[in-house]
Amino acid sequence: MLSFLQSWGLLGLFVGSFLAATVIPFSSDALLVGMLVAGVSPLPCLLWATLGNWLGGLTSFAIGWMGKWEWIERWFRVSRETLEKQRVRVERWGVWLALFTWLPIVGDVFAIALGFYRCPVVKSAVFMLLGKALRFSIWTVLFYCVGGV
Repeated sequence: MLSFLQSWGLLGLFVGSFLAATVIPFSSDALLVGMLVAGVSPLPCLLWATLGNWLGGLTSFAIGWMGKWEWIERWFRVSRETLEKQRVRVERWGVWLALFTWLPIVGDVFAIALGFYRCPVVKSAVFMLLGKALRFSIWTVLFYCVGGV
């Protein structure tokens, strides 16, 4: 699937990053690095990966906000119990939790929980954007400092 998305270029990076932040579990980091290996300029890669992953995270947030259990359980495979356990984190950290929506496995749950427990939309979106941009920036820097051209 990664090679298929890479064949689409920056649009594939955007779509893959979006899907990775929603219902399809795979690494948008690997997709970003693949694009960098292919010689695509880092700034557009960074921007498209961040934008796609951010919009995917906002989609998860919106699904949580709507509170439709059948969607949350079916598409995101998050049970009521799991979401209820996140209440403590949301009450403790609030929108700061959005900085960590990029984390594997729990990041999607954080995004859904932030929406479900009605955290402020704009602040959540800004912190989510910052966290995801920082993540892709670090991967880009690591690529060029450690293994890249």
